[in-house]
Amino acid sequence: MITFSLFLWLAQAPTALNEESLQAANRGLQWLAEHQSLDGSWRADVGYKLEEGYQVWNPSAPHIGVTALAGMAFLAGGHVPGRGPYGENVERATTFLLSQIRTDGYITGNETRMYSHAFATLFLAEIYGMNQRNDVRKTLQKAVNLIVASQNDQGGWRYQPHVADADMSVAACQVMALRAARNIGLEVPRSTIDHAVKYVRDSAVRRDDPYFGAHGNIQGSFRYQPDYRARASFALTAAGITILHGAGVYGDQDIEQGFQALEAELEVFSSDYGAAEKGHYYFYYGHYYAVQAFHIAGGARYRKYLKHIQRTLLALQRKEGSWPNTTGPGKAYSTATACLILQIPKEYLPIFQR
Repeated sequence: MITFSLFLWLAQAPTALNEESLQAANRGLQWLAEHQSLDGSWRADVGYKLEEGYQVWNPSAPHIGVTALAGMAFLAGGHVPGRGPYGENVERATTFLLSQIRTDGYITGNETRMYSHAFATLFLAEIYGMNQRNDVRKTLQKAVNLIVASQNDQGGWRYQPHVADADMSVAACQVMALRAARNIGLEVPRSTIDHAVKYVRDSAVRRDDPYFGAHGNIQGSFRYQPDYRARASFALTAAGITILHGAGVYGDQDIEQGFQALEAELEVFSSDYGAAEKGHYYFYYGHYYAVQAFHIAGGARYRKYLKHIQRTLLALQRKEGSWPNTTGPGKAYSTATACLILQIPKEYLPIFQR
């Protein structure tokens, strides 16, 4: 007998769990598995944002952040250590990341920065939630402590630990990692989360702002930093909403106006940074946050967004299963992120569940 709740799930499933999209994700996972290094890492260009470009300082190196994203892509597909066709790939990625933690808790290697630290912390939190490994828990608490200690006076984070500056995209990574840690019972001060929420609120664009309408500052968007002169963008707005969701804020004016800003910019953003730029890293990290934000929102708003991103990613995928990344760390990064985006409707990972 089909219950009413199951009937509703079945009625929505074809929209969320699009078979063509899941097959695309499976091809992407196969490509990732074939390109994992023997040490368990994925190689990518370590570098940093430089205006609209990406400055590489350590090419094709074992990359902490990309390895964590690739590991999460497998977890999102239901492949866990000791189980699933790619369980061994996940196990090797876990071993690699555990080997990269410093005595102060910083997970780094080959000059990767706080982005990578946060992704590694998030991945290890999801791993610990599945198998309760003591070595993972010890590493995790140290990594979490470093994030907490590195929050600046405004409530945000920057590229390196313990610096005075901060920005929205780095902050979103840290809050996601902290949320995953709290989910599995690790100690995260509530004051740290509250301070991050204030950082986001202070970065929201208001109509009475002196720079309203400049630098992408449209109603509902979020800025790079809590400064009227800072730019706003689709990706930063998605990151801001994700921080609020990660902090347990699910419905208020800032979030609603943020969604309206995302919906107004969606088509142009994907065209400018996805198709036209052949997979600029802005495109992938913008949609990495956007899919989480819309997923939590649910309903017609989520289904409309999902159709858009599925269609866009299917058009971008290469025949061998990878996704292009002409500006950014490289194809391992873009493929891992695309696979994550396409598989979030499965809700296998606690961090991506409603």
